[in-house]
Amino acid sequence: MSDQDKGPLAKLRELADRNEGTARLMDAAQDYLSTKASNVVSGATSGIGNTVERLTGEGPVSDAVAGGAKGALQGDGVLKGAISSGAKGLKDKASKALGGGGGGSSSGGKATTIVEDLDVGVPLRVAYNQWTRFPDFGDFAKGVQNVEEEDETTTKWRAKILWSSRSWKGTVTEQIQDYRIAWTSEGSKGTTKGAVTFHPLGENLTRVLLVTEYYPQGFFEKTANLWRAQGRRLRLDFKLYRRRLMMLAQEEGEELEGWRGEIRDSEVVVSHEDAVAEEERDEEESEEYDENGDGDEAEEYDEGEGEEEGEDEAEEYDEEEEEGGDER
Repeated sequence: MSDQDKGPLAKLRELADRNEGTARLMDAAQDYLSTKASNVVSGATSGIGNTVERLTGEGPVSDAVAGGAKGALQGDGVLKGAISSGAKGLKDKASKALGGGGGGSSSGGKATTIVEDLDVGVPLRVAYNQWTRFPDFGDFAKGVQNVEEEDETTTKWRAKILWSSRSWKGTVTEQIQDYRIAWTSEGSKGTTKGAVTFHPLGENLTRVLLVTEYYPQGFFEKTANLWRAQGRRLRLDFKLYRRRLMMLAQEEGEELEGWRGEIRDSEVVVSHEDAVAEEERDEEESEEYDENGDGDEAEEYDEGEGEEEGEDEAEEYDEEEEEGGDER
């Protein structure tokens, strides 16, 4: 091979070989360049391998690839299968980030606590009676679609919040006439505990206090819970309850009937009929007492007045008699 056919590296190598020190330096340089080139190739290969592993391993991307292949085999189309499987993978990952998927109970997970109060310009009895009329919530509450009463302690509810429709079973755990109602609810979308109390502020003014704890279940419910959708819906329905009462005519409010019994530990201890009968007896006794009390007072007043008049007449007679004796 002529000198003209040799490349620059070959010429440089020939010159380095003429000196032992230069030759060693050239060997070290060649080893260094070879090692760097090997590292570059190894890094590129590792990057490609990681990409392939992400595509073929676990996760939304691999689910999409597998779903696309399955869709092609079943005749549903590659794109449809990939989108369906990929969405499922993302949902599973998000569910883990939100504290797990479906299942769970009120004992696990974080509850959303809602505390509200409002004043209503009606007597306490009217405010209490309206709350006990559970089917009426389907008429005025925006989120509630329908309420069915199974018995004195159990109801079935259907509601819609945003795009989510739900149903649940409600159980009254405690109910004290004109004072307190407590309940629990169980449904596929979550569980709830709540209590409402009624406090008279005047003859025609009542304060209503409401506390609820909501335990969401499922991906969409937990996602909606991040935006406090349930709390906003409950606050709105609470205000609609007040509007319902305030729009009643006075006669309608006085004639409004509610459930007047008593419940302890989810068991009826005083039925509605017994409570109403007892109230009627108390009213009759009160009326009789008022009538008898007024009559007695009138008689006592008349007797006292007669005695005073008799005493006055006797005194006048004695005075006249004394004056006649002096004249004689």
